[in-house]
Amino acid sequence: MNPRCHEISTERLKRPAHAAYIDGLRAIAVLSVIVYHLHTPWLPGGFAGVDIFFVISGFVVSASVGDLESMQFLSFVLYFYSRRVQRIVPALVVCLVITALWSALFIPAAWLSDTNTKTGLFAFFGLSNLILVRTGNDYFSPRVDFNPYLHTWSLGVEEQFYLLFPLLFFLWVSKRPRRKLCVVLFAGGFVLSLLNGWWLSTRNETLDFYMIPGRFWELASGILLYQILALAKHPLGVIDRDRTLRSQSVLAGSFVLLAACFATSRPDSFPFPGPLLPVTGTLGILYALHGRAPEGFLHRLLISPVATFIGKVSYSLYLWHWPVIVLLRWTTGLDAPIWRIVAFVVTFVLATASWYYVENPVRRSLILKNMRRPFVVGAGAGALMCGALLSLGIHAAQPQLSLSVVSHRAYDWYAYRPIEASSAGCRGTWDSTQVEGGLLWIYSRSGCEIAPSHRGRLYVIGDSHAMAYSMMLREFALETGVKVFAYNNGGCPFIGLRPREHDDFVRCKRLSDAAIAQITAEVGRGDVVFMPSLRLPRFSDEFARFDDASTWKDMFGPQAVESRQQGVREAVPILRKLAAKGAKVVLEAPTPVFRSQPFRCSDWFNRGNPICSDGDRIARTELEALRSPVLDSYADIARLVPDVSVWDPLPALCPDAVCSAHAGGRPLFFDGDHISGYANRLLFPSFEQFVGKLMDAGRKS
Repeated sequence: MNPRCHEISTERLKRPAHAAYIDGLRAIAVLSVIVYHLHTPWLPGGFAGVDIFFVISGFVVSASVGDLESMQFLSFVLYFYSRRVQRIVPALVVCLVITALWSALFIPAAWLSDTNTKTGLFAFFGLSNLILVRTGNDYFSPRVDFNPYLHTWSLGVEEQFYLLFPLLFFLWVSKRPRRKLCVVLFAGGFVLSLLNGWWLSTRNETLDFYMIPGRFWELASGILLYQILALAKHPLGVIDRDRTLRSQSVLAGSFVLLAACFATSRPDSFPFPGPLLPVTGTLGILYALHGRAPEGFLHRLLISPVATFIGKVSYSLYLWHWPVIVLLRWTTGLDAPIWRIVAFVVTFVLATASWYYVENPVRRSLILKNMRRPFVVGAGAGALMCGALLSLGIHAAQPQLSLSVVSHRAYDWYAYRPIEASSAGCRGTWDSTQVEGGLLWIYSRSGCEIAPSHRGRLYVIGDSHAMAYSMMLREFALETGVKVFAYNNGGCPFIGLRPREHDDFVRCKRLSDAAIAQITAEVGRGDVVFMPSLRLPRFSDEFARFDDASTWKDMFGPQAVESRQQGVREAVPILRKLAAKGAKVVLEAPTPVFRSQPFRCSDWFNRGNPICSDGDRIARTELEALRSPVLDSYADIARLVPDVSVWDPLPALCPDAVCSAHAGGRPLFFDGDHISGYANRLLFPSFEQFVGKLMDAGRKS
């Protein structure tokens, strides 16, 4: 007899029985996650559905190979991975590629979306959780609500778990099975992971949440339950009449635990000890229904046609629900009930289509069944690579594919676009280097012999609002020949005059001290130090609208007043050192802040988003009232340090009684407070004249 045919037939005989109640439990898990993501108040602890999935995965993956006859290690590994490839890869590739296309069409490049593409590419290989950890994107932070690949972190955990599983579980199915040793290994892993989760929960919650060391115990718990039941001679799919009555109380108690978890779980208890509740409840349900005849309301509910169907398509539901929700969040918004209903319906339509036309055809493919396992695994790896390359190509073509005016008129919207050569043929150069973890951008010109217009250097230090002047600063270097040194410390305003969180203060002080030390050592007579930063409270940021009352409190409350006074006291000694070296200091008068986000409200498909409802205008009187305390602080500084002056962009940005985020159909602001590329070009003449005079005066003094 052909050994290969014998191998295939043996596998078919050993395929585990199907347990309908597991599909019902999957339905509970996926529906809880979807409801939570649609509207958190509906089910505050719904995110714990992922923990339920982890336990089920550990139990089911063990059952899928636990009854195999003795196998060689390589045969076992290839068998395991060929099954996983057929189960996971097809639907994943299709979903990720279509999500990449949707993103290219509807999501413009911005800080809010700058990690999306990398997360999506790494998701093909089960590594998206690494990107989320590296970028510090906490699962419960509002920013990740706009990343359509966020949910793939849990798939990454499972796929990384699958790298470990065959190595440890082979002892269970080896030619000389050492099943008790296998149990000991998983039990040891369970304990170590649990302790690691507890230890990391107070030190690095993001790492603990997303990565396999803090999650292994959840998957291992399902494996251990399967192993204990198997060693007790309770195989899957075999009815044990003696277990029926004594399992009733366990089942009821386990459902109570899950209900309590969904109602009471809060982000601050995750990743530890929060998962203990859903993990225990899931283990209890699996134990209570294992080998039990259908009986009682709860059991019959889990094996009902609706529940089992949802469970069967749960993988596709999980894959599709989040991209659908995020796409609507970027376009129409999800505040109105109608859009939540649309999201729910579209998710089910796409998941059902994926089940019938992607998952099932591949899983039942006779071609794959008759193909040698190394080729099946290789085909899966090839599909993942092709999908990643296709997604990368879509991302590269995003400016052409996009339906957004932000992408089509990028030169007006983005302050970081390349600028053309000057009329004299000079070319701009753009270099960077690290300074204590922050970036120093160096702008200069080359390719021409024209003498510089001014003899001096321009130093710039501030937060992202300083770098929003990037196009203007590069044009300044190109047109004048003045070398520009721009210290980019995102999120770290210099002389911010506003309250700061302790962690931000420590990080920002380190970056700012290093930059100022370098500037102070280098500046001389004729040099100018420009210090733009966000010094007004925001009405909104890229992902949320704030309450007006809190904005005014942040400007006029006691803590705000104290912070400005403290800021002046800290700034004066620094500015005096710069002035003593002969440098002139320029502070930027605050620019407008808006209640809406222009780049999120620029097109026909997103203008109805609730974040756009307050418009892109602010009365100049309201703005002047907000600016007044900052300008008063500037006046205090200038009285103490005469070489400090103030450049005010407002006359160019807001010449009328009402300030607008647009002028003549072109954007002045990218978001609620960062200026656009067009505004950079608009402000250049005023800035060049102001700074040029200071440089010339500094040389003469």
